[in-house]
Amino acid sequence: MRLFAQLTVFVVAVLHVGFMALEMVFWTKPLGMEIFDTTPEFAAASADLAINQGFYNGFLAAGLLWGLLAGKRDVKVFFLGCVIVAGIVGGLTVSTTIIAVQAAPAALALLLTLVASQAKG
Repeated sequence: MRLFAQLTVFVVAVLHVGFMALEMVFWTKPLGMEIFDTTPEFAAASADLAINQGFYNGFLAAGLLWGLLAGKRDVKVFFLGCVIVAGIVGGLTVSTTIIAVQAAPAALALLLTLVASQAKG
């Protein structure tokens, strides 16, 4: 159970590295515009905001990786909670797809992390 919990936290971290790359590097490129369904004009006008958003996703990934590498359950729980809240807010304000892509994997990772920590102790 513990290994599966750690694996799901790692997957969430990797997803956020991917989100960071999409927002910081590919936002104004065909791949980014296709994924986010934006026009070249919108992508160009919002590129600075996307870079900022990408940094936030990078920080979430870094926190999750820190929690994994340091073996700190509380750090993982905190950052997974942040991902879940961000995913819900994004789902309510931008696209409901964000709940499935961001919040749901983090919720699964959080559940498994909590169950694994109870099974251990």
